[in-house]
Amino acid sequence: MAENILAMLAANGIAGDGLRPDDLAPFEELHIGGREATEYMLGKLDLEVDHQVLDVGCGIGGAVRFVAHRMGCRVTGIDITPEFIQTAETLSDAVGLQGSTRFDTGSALSLPYEDESFDRLITLHAAMNIVERPLLYREMARVLKPGGKMALYDVMRLRDGELRFPVPWADTPDISHLLTPEETRTLLQEAGLTVLQEEDRSVIAPAFFNRVLSDAPLTAGSRNAMVDGEVKMRNTLANIEDGLIAPVLITAQKA
Repeated sequence: MAENILAMLAANGIAGDGLRPDDLAPFEELHIGGREATEYMLGKLDLEVDHQVLDVGCGIGGAVRFVAHRMGCRVTGIDITPEFIQTAETLSDAVGLQGSTRFDTGSALSLPYEDESFDRLITLHAAMNIVERPLLYREMARVLKPGGKMALYDVMRLRDGELRFPVPWADTPDISHLLTPEETRTLLQEAGLTVLQEEDRSVIAPAFFNRVLSDAPLTAGSRNAMVDGEVKMRNTLANIEDGLIAPVLITAQKA
């Protein structure tokens, strides 16, 4: 996977010593809004240089590298897919961020970290096919330090109705487990977190999907990174436009 990304960048004249962390953005941030959504989310967390940050469900590490590069934090990413972690490590090496990033293979339902290990926690489009959502949020709360903040950016269900499939997180309805914002807030509170803010980010969806559905190779990275990417992107946009789902950002704090 990493080799394909680096080869596409090289074909467009970006390679070797000229490769910068931001060059990877079209290929590594597959959530709705991409890099711009990540930057917006991080603006809610009051990040400081000495913060230890965890990205749960980090994929190939786009947000991890962005935090490390832009904010100067030490950032850990965890994902259950070994290929994603291998790719994340290769890409961090390629852009010189191996010293400030760490990647672990593991389950978000049993995080391999001590209690109260992290100052900040982020998770982006990682929970939409996880059934055991109460356990997920308890684990996130457990590894946060007292006073620590988290930002959760997921696709959520707004109302009943038949969704178009496939979508990026599920090819079929039986593996899609979307919660409503209200259900998510309740579970976060039950896990010991105080919800600070909730925001429906549907407004950014049309421009994002129009960009990734274009033919420009360096703006269509997230479409090309998945099987049947164009169909999945179009279905997601249609589901949002029908008012069935929305990308929602929630921030919360541990007492």
